Amino acid sequence: MPRPRTHDAALRLKLLDRAGELISADGPRALSLRKLAAGAGTSTTAVYSLFGSKPDLVNALFVEGFRRFGERLAAVERSGDAVEDLVRLGVGHRAGAQADPHLYAIMFTRSVPGFEPGPEADEFARAARRPLAEVAAGGVASGQFAAVAPEVITVGAWGLAHGLVSLELAGNLPEEFTAGGAYEQVLRAAASGWLAPAGSGR
Repeated sequence: MPRPRTHDAALRLKLLDRAGELISADGPRALSLRKLAAGAGTSTTAVYSLFGSKPDLVNALFVEGFRRFGERLAAVERSGDAVEDLVRLGVGHRAGAQADPHLYAIMFTRSVPGFEPGPEADEFARAARRPLAEVAAGGVASGQFAAVAPEVITVGAWGLAHGLVSLELAGNLPEEFTAGGAYEQVLRAAASGWLAPAGSGR
């Protein structure tokens, strides 16, 4: 009988999640491949076999984080109303961060000094923003949004969601700010600010 494969996709994901948790909890210096392997119940040989090196592992963390994040945003159902869709994508942004907070910090704060993502990681990061860019461009093209560069709307909406989510994950939101309802209120108010002025002829 053939020997069972132990260095498989399931182990790879387990190692990535564990590596993200180590960095998130104790900083990048905590990411020892030996410690990582022991925590995942495997060997350092398995880590090297799946990732190659510590920098490759960090790059894989970045890729995996944006892969999951991008899939969640791509799955957000569109309503056809640009304001509503910006809000829905903002809610998806928060859900993605809550699902993988240990990866979110690596994706957006570059918590590992000296790390520069490779081309594949950059592509996954761009792909994650694509649904938001499509909604912004569609809103401008249809005349629902004012005639501004869609990228301005995209970056503004992305930055607002990221800022609020980062405050929430760090425990820095005031008690009176209910993360669910107030978060959506803020997103909707900001998205409505891009509406074309009445009587603009668009």
